[in-house]
Amino acid sequence: MSEPGGRADRAARAALTWLAEPGNREVWELVQQAGAPAALDRLLAGDVQSRSLRSAIAARSAAGDARQVAETTLRYAESLGARLVVPADDEWPARVDTLATLEVESRVRVNRDTRPPLCFWVRGALPLGATLERSVAIVGARAATGYGVHVASDLAYGLTERGWTVVSGGAFGIDAAAHHGALAASGTTVAVLACGVDRPYPASNATMFARIAEQGLLISEWPPGAEPLRHRFLIRNRVIAAATAGTVVVEAAARSGATQTMSRVLALNRPAMVVPGPVTSAMSVGCHELLRTHPDARLVTSVSDVLEEVGRVGEYLEPPPRGRERVRDRLDEESALIMEALPRRGALTPEELAARARLELRTVLRRLTLLESAGLVMRAEDGIMLATREA
Repeated sequence: MSEPGGRADRAARAALTWLAEPGNREVWELVQQAGAPAALDRLLAGDVQSRSLRSAIAARSAAGDARQVAETTLRYAESLGARLVVPADDEWPARVDTLATLEVESRVRVNRDTRPPLCFWVRGALPLGATLERSVAIVGARAATGYGVHVASDLAYGLTERGWTVVSGGAFGIDAAAHHGALAASGTTVAVLACGVDRPYPASNATMFARIAEQGLLISEWPPGAEPLRHRFLIRNRVIAAATAGTVVVEAAARSGATQTMSRVLALNRPAMVVPGPVTSAMSVGCHELLRTHPDARLVTSVSDVLEEVGRVGEYLEPPPRGRERVRDRLDEESALIMEALPRRGALTPEELAARARLELRTVLRRLTLLESAGLVMRAEDGIMLATREA
């Protein structure tokens, strides 16, 4: 078996990502058992149980020699300033390895193939693992409303200000708003792509992707040159769920990639956070359904709410929001009864107050002294009245 992380291991993993789609159970298990080079040998020899996998490898091999393609791709990536990160590297994001435990019941293979990545192609100078260690994903609808864009960018800005990395998928709508919010705060953001790091999609976000590569990271399981095929976005979503400390969905339609990502988050027992929206908005139907059907999903409306979920126990505890506290709010029960008994205009004698408040006269007299010193009542010629300005 070749040395993990050595040249042969890296080249074999690069070849495997070209031959088979990431997350494939049988490919991942072969690599775990025999190492990447031996797994590659077996795949190319057709020595695998799955008939569909054999057919897929044969079809792919007809397009080129996997080993040669891998070597060419590694050289091309180096010319781009990109690198291949494998599990043996110090910067490997160990959190994604928990995908080995993820079991999803589905007739759709793309939903069942949720095994950990074999490698990541990375553009950007920051170390991958350390950058993702304190990270939160913000995902949501491509057809986002102004409300969703505002909330996503505000959350991203606030999280990066507090030293957290914002992770998203680089798409239109909520994804782009999250990336822009982090960039505006001069913070760190990571785009997890469903295509090669040399051709981020959508192309109209090219300026944003260039800034992310400078200020954060572009990462992908697919080699440079890979196209953004539709099913790859669903495969990619499991990485967003597994690589981060928690995920926030801001807007999501009834059936969407964002809700599929959240199903992965929930299955991994990670903090699954949902921003509520207007009940009349089609873009919040998926959010409300998650809150209604998943007791573990937490409603969040602010950066503080998010940090309470993903931070260490007690790290970000904040008092619940309250309005301005008045002196009257701290009154004991008997003093409060006296205040309620006083008319808005005019005065009452202590005896009249005692009758209206249903308290003993001596209790009223004792409490009136305290209320007067607190500036809540004042004495007039005809009795006791509310102070002109209540504290």
